[in-house]
Amino acid sequence: MDRRRFIATSAAAGAAVVAPGGSIARAFAVPDNPASSRLDPLRHRFGVNYTPSHNWWFCWNDWNPDPIKRDLDAIAALGADHLRILLIWPFFQPNPKWVSPAHLDRLDQVVSLMGERHLDALVTVFTGQLSGWYFLPSFNRLSNGFFTDRVMLDAQELFVRKLGRTLASHQNVIGFDMGNEINTCWSAPTSDGDAWMARMFRLMDSALPGLLHVNGVDHQPWFANDTFSPKALVADQRMPVMHCYPFWTGAVKYGGAMDPPSVKLLAAMAALIRSYAGTQQKPVWAGEFNTCIKELSDEQQAEWLEKAVHAAIGEGVSWFSYWDSHDVDRRFDFNPLEYTLGLMTNDGRVKPAGRVFKELADTYRGKQVVFPTAVLPQPPSQKTPDATWRWILDWLGWKA
Repeated sequence: MDRRRFIATSAAAGAAVVAPGGSIARAFAVPDNPASSRLDPLRHRFGVNYTPSHNWWFCWNDWNPDPIKRDLDAIAALGADHLRILLIWPFFQPNPKWVSPAHLDRLDQVVSLMGERHLDALVTVFTGQLSGWYFLPSFNRLSNGFFTDRVMLDAQELFVRKLGRTLASHQNVIGFDMGNEINTCWSAPTSDGDAWMARMFRLMDSALPGLLHVNGVDHQPWFANDTFSPKALVADQRMPVMHCYPFWTGAVKYGGAMDPPSVKLLAAMAALIRSYAGTQQKPVWAGEFNTCIKELSDEQQAEWLEKAVHAAIGEGVSWFSYWDSHDVDRRFDFNPLEYTLGLMTNDGRVKPAGRVFKELADTYRGKQVVFPTAVLPQPPSQKTPDATWRWILDWLGWKA
């Protein structure tokens, strides 16, 4: 399933293995600053992508912190240690030369509330696209100007620097995520995408030095030539991020929901990423994962979660951020797949997957990552979805 094509259609319709001398620990050590222990890619972390139960992310405009406090209490009770929070770019920056002080203040409040509950924040920036809807700033360029146009680049720099000033005083910030799957909203030749990504990492490192900044793309760049090259994604990030959904990647074409292509998708995509990195000892972050298989019952979704995370732990995946915290309120118009993806219902009831998440988090949080030792095959010989899936199926030893 091509996620970008779906979004466009919807919009139109409406313990680590360490080399001698501890070289691996040195290679992946984060900069020497107070955040170092929190940003350790060699220790497992468990978090969620936050979906506010009250007014979804429209809450950035219709501001009321009380429901957010209740949500954060419930998320912390599930054992999460971090949240990925989604900014809506046009809400925060309605003009290329102006960022809303009111929205920056609301972000400041949210991160403070998270800190009070010992929750760290990964803050997305250029969103862009979220849950099948486009959120484009008024000054958006509809072609690949996002990556090359001077108006866009200057606006992006202003936004990042304003965000950096807002977040700099907080001790619970992990860093920036460049956006929510930027490549599903803006696409470009990989030469332009890679150059933009390198520029953006430099800018983000300048705005919030010493933190962990990532580019959380969907699965497409790992499966085909799409905006960012795998080589740049693994070279430029200390911990590459993968978004893993059996429905959207097409895993469901190769077996049932509980078959290896689905329940071992996180493990297989981590192996694929490491094949491009050329080492088994590259930390990988599962930044979004769920099934998006609407036919599954709540109990089956919980079963999938347990199996998928155990398989990924066995493959040395470092951090996990489940999609998402809460079901989406059905009074809003979204794709039906979006309404039931939460660990909790919209009114805060913990679902079976939420209970499994807590068990997993309590079992593995803070434990040392154990990287695999098997020799990795070379990356797929062709950069196409079919060739990549043949590589994954061979790695799994699965005959579809």
